Amino acid sequence: MIRKLNRSAGLGTGVLVAAAVVLAAVVWPDDDTTGGSAPASAGPAGSSSSASTTSRVYPLSGAPRTIPSVREHGPARGPGWQPGPGSRVLVDRGSKGLADEGRMLAHELKLGYAYGRTPRPGDIELALRPDAKAVPESYTLSARDHRVRITGPDEAGVFYGTRTVKQSVRADGRVPEGVVHDRPDRPQRGLNVDIARKSFTAGWIEDRLREAADLKLNELGLHFSDDQGFRIASDSHPEVVSAQHLTKAEVRRIVALATSLHIAVIPEIDSPGHLGAVIKAHPDLQLKDASGAATRGAVDVSNPAAARIVDDLLREYAGLFSPRGGPAAYWHLGGDEYRALTVKDPETSYPRLADEAHHTYGPHARVQDLATGWLNDRAAVVRPYAKQLKAWNDGFFRDGAVEADPSIEVEYWTGKEYSARQPEEYLSAGRRVVNLNDEYLYYVLGEPNDFTYPTGRRIYEQWTPRVLRGTRPVPAKYAHLIQGARFAVWCDHADAQTPAQIASGIRMPLRAMAQKLWNPEKPALTWQQFGALASKLS
Repeated sequence: MIRKLNRSAGLGTGVLVAAAVVLAAVVWPDDDTTGGSAPASAGPAGSSSSASTTSRVYPLSGAPRTIPSVREHGPARGPGWQPGPGSRVLVDRGSKGLADEGRMLAHELKLGYAYGRTPRPGDIELALRPDAKAVPESYTLSARDHRVRITGPDEAGVFYGTRTVKQSVRADGRVPEGVVHDRPDRPQRGLNVDIARKSFTAGWIEDRLREAADLKLNELGLHFSDDQGFRIASDSHPEVVSAQHLTKAEVRRIVALATSLHIAVIPEIDSPGHLGAVIKAHPDLQLKDASGAATRGAVDVSNPAAARIVDDLLREYAGLFSPRGGPAAYWHLGGDEYRALTVKDPETSYPRLADEAHHTYGPHARVQDLATGWLNDRAAVVRPYAKQLKAWNDGFFRDGAVEADPSIEVEYWTGKEYSARQPEEYLSAGRRVVNLNDEYLYYVLGEPNDFTYPTGRRIYEQWTPRVLRGTRPVPAKYAHLIQGARFAVWCDHADAQTPAQIASGIRMPLRAMAQKLWNPEKPALTWQQFGALASKLS
């Protein structure tokens, strides 16, 4: 009823007045912290005048001001909720799994915390409400009677409800009266960081996790092996590890923090290309062309020793990145830019690989089939660890004797590679795709190869999850296969920016992408208004 009245443009004056009288029936005492006149004092004893009291009538509320914006808000009249003396965060009896979320919000808002207590005015209550029909990560937030109640089908959804409270209090000092029904548009929303070419501290990575969680992002990709470095300690092959690296204790700490924030960490050992750090310690694994020239960063996939060392590392780290009770687990296999397949005639340039392809897959097999077989074999090594597998789009090939395992998700980043395939090819085959469009979502240090640092405004005003390649969206019929997106930091020129400069540079692009992945509607705020809100929420 309220929503219809609020949106109607053709109501008669009499109807509007009557509606206003009904809505004005919700009044609150004037000593509420929102202000208003104090109650009139009673006259002297025996006075014939009666005491008068004034009450405040509240305007119809607006939605909480957050990034990303909430999907649905049912407005109401009332003071909303704001923290005050004695306010607490309560976890509903039977929802003990929300204890971490409750304590976190209590700490952030400097409130008390309790479990299983009876709510009273001023409190925020968190509760799990399993519902088979509810969307994962969704929540309902109700602000009324000076209280807030957040419910959801899972812990992640309730957690995102607490992010809405936190941001609303930062923006306006309160949570507005009314009911929010909120849910993400895409299940995968995240940040990807190249920690191989540039060393980052565990503290810097943890700061990005906290920032991402407030934006309701749920993935952090860590590309930790490349030609320039291998950045996590190894027990199986310590010889490949760079001097500057994360210890396993630091990785466990990062994964534990991510898990508490409902963020899945996606590790990536990129192969069979981008293995220069491994090749430096094992030069016998390096791929050579027909003339005997070494191929930078690429291992010889016909050499069984190359598979053995990569598989040792995959098994070692698959366990390290497997949190108990954490979000859905992923593993990125890489597969991109294998230099043997970036030339016009791989069979002529790399005859040893061509011979191995014929021997393994038949007389009509090509070098691409050997690379696909490599990808499938590495997937088989990781699969027992219950990981959802991913690979870059240029690691998939058409018209081969071998097909990539259909369960591997395509991470689409570019259409610039040799013999590039359009995103529709993957989508029409039923493959799930994640958007890392290098036109909008690639922050490449030093801006090489015509890259420019992406702006939040361009993402906010032009990009959508369907824009997978260049600036053109794929047809809407494929939208259900696009799982989401990650914003990627690549450190091609590692010294071009400091970690602090990177954090500052990606700040608004991350917020713009988060908005587009959570709420599919055209943003209600202008870019200037969005930026002003982001400043208040920082």
